[in-house]
Order: sequence, then structure tokens, then C-alpha cells
Amino acid sequence: MDIGAVLETAILQFIGFNACYYAIAAIGLNVQFGYAGLLNFGQAGFMAAGAYGLGQTVQIFEISLWWGLLIGIGYATFLGLLMGVPTLRLRSDYLAIVTIASAEIVRLVVRSVKFRGQFGGTDGLTGFARAYQQVGVDLGLDLAGQYGFWIFTFSGRNLWNLIVGWTLVAIFGTIVWLLMRSPWGRVLKAIREDEDAVRSLGKNVYSYKMQALILGGVIGSFAGMMLALGNATVQPDNFSRDLTFFVLTGLVLGGVAKVTGSIVGPMLFWFIYSFLDSFLRQLIDKPVRIGDFTLIQSTDVGVVVFMIMGVLLVLLMVYRPQGLFGNRKEMAFEGR
Repeated sequence: MDIGAVLETAILQFIGFNACYYAIAAIGLNVQFGYAGLLNFGQAGFMAAGAYGLGQTVQIFEISLWWGLLIGIGYATFLGLLMGVPTLRLRSDYLAIVTIASAEIVRLVVRSVKFRGQFGGTDGLTGFARAYQQVGVDLGLDLAGQYGFWIFTFSGRNLWNLIVGWTLVAIFGTIVWLLMRSPWGRVLKAIREDEDAVRSLGKNVYSYKMQALILGGVIGSFAGMMLALGNATVQPDNFSRDLTFFVLTGLVLGGVAKVTGSIVGPMLFWFIYSFLDSFLRQLIDKPVRIGDFTLIQSTDVGVVVFMIMGVLLVLLMVYRPQGLFGNRKEMAFEGR
């Protein structure tokens, strides 16, 4: 077994593109869930809003790629209002139901035949990718070249994606860190703990919740934009329910209500996933049998990896429910 190759692959995922857009999505989810106590199970819907807003610019609207930023933010804001208006005056349980349903409705709408002319159906959208790559070329980056750093080598396109992605992580992480130390952020955390007490002090709880939902959704839309740019395409099935729960897993792993946790958690998620996947694939060159019964074979590795990660997550919840960087008090939503 080449353990060096396993570690190299895992480290690449730790700092790689997947960890990057997961971190952006987790920062947005942290605003909603970690700081405001809003159970959003539909972050994939906000990511889809950003991705399709960007993807429609060149292929559908025939306008500059930069307009995609405003269109994606507009879609995410509209989706936040659509989710929040009927639910935020009620208990958080209702928001959880509405968000997971809304994200799935978004996915089914954009992949439908009826709206193929607007969203590309199951084929998705691709025309925007060349415009994005041209920005890197204009800044002097050779997207066809290779760049070596330490023991890793990146293609010019991958390096450009990483530069843009981790820059956005730093920007949004700093913004959220500053906001949560402002009076607005302190009110938001107070609502998470006891919204009745905050309401008795004359604060508009509904307005603060709506602001948190939309802000987290807008940040999540940038994660969708990065996913679209990294893949050079927008595919509807990339925004399934699994995406939200993987982002949530990374957030819980790092620690809710901590900006550090929302960044490092997704990085660790991808490091562990990649390490286990590479390790097991090298370990299982041929099927493992007990008599006539096949215990495990290479095609089962993906399922086994998720089983192991599930067990690790359960152990984390038992022995350190606040995550690696979190505070146990931050998990005591609504005084529980």
C-alpha cells in the first residue's frame, strides 16, 4: 500500500475545490443555523439559485458574466423571502420542512422539460464557462499551464478556481465574524437563545430572522456559483438533498456558531472522506470473501466510506456535540 499517495490525495482534498465551495456554503448555513437557530435543510436550493443565475447570463440572456452575480443574489433573495414569509413567525420545525421541500422543488423545476428554454433541463447550462476562464487569462494566468507548489501540481484552471474560491471564503468569513460581534449579531444570537425575551425588549424578531435567512442564502448562492464555475457547467442534480446534508455535516464537524468551524469543518470532511476512500481502495484490490459470501469488494467502497463517516459522526455527537471548534453553550438552542 502506498500510504504516501493516500495522504497526498487527502491533503489535496483538504485544500481543494470541493472543500472550498463547501466552506462558503457552510458559512452561509452557519449564519442561519448556528447564529440565528434557523433549521435550514435547503441550502442546496440557495446554491442552485446562485449557479443558475450565473449560468443564464451568457447562454440564456446573452449578457456579461458579471451580471450573474446580481442575478444569483436576486434569485437567492427571492427564494429566502418565499421560504421565510410563511414560516418565520412559526416554530423552527416549519422552516425545516419548508426549506427541504423548497430546495427539492427548485431542483425539479430547473430540470423540467417545460422550463428547458430557461434552465437547460437535464442537460444544464454550459455557455458561461469560457467567459469565466477569460477573466483568468486577462489577469495573466496561463490556464493551459501547470503550476507546482511543494509536492502538488495544479493545472492553471484549477489554480484559478482555488484562488477565487478561497478568496471568497476569506471575504465571507471576515464579514460574518465582524457581523456577529456587532449589535446586529448579538441580537441574532439572543433570538437563538430565547426569542420571547428579545421580543419583550422591543426587537422585531421576524425581521432579524428574515435578514439572517436571506444573508445566509446569499452567501450560499456564491457557493453554487463556485460549484458551477469549477465544473464549467450547471447540472440540476448537483443540487440534491445530499448536498445540504453534507454541508451540514461539515459545519457540525467544525462547530456551529464559529466561523473557524464553518471553514475547517468542510476541509476536514473532505480530508477524511478522501483518506478513507483512497485507503480502502488500495486495501481491497480484490473481493474479500468468507466462504462463498463476499464481504466487500471495490464497488462497495463508496458505501462503506459513508458508513464509517456516519459512525464517526455519531461518536462526535456523543463525546463532543459542539464540534471541534464549537462551544457547548452555542448548541443550547431556545434554552435547551
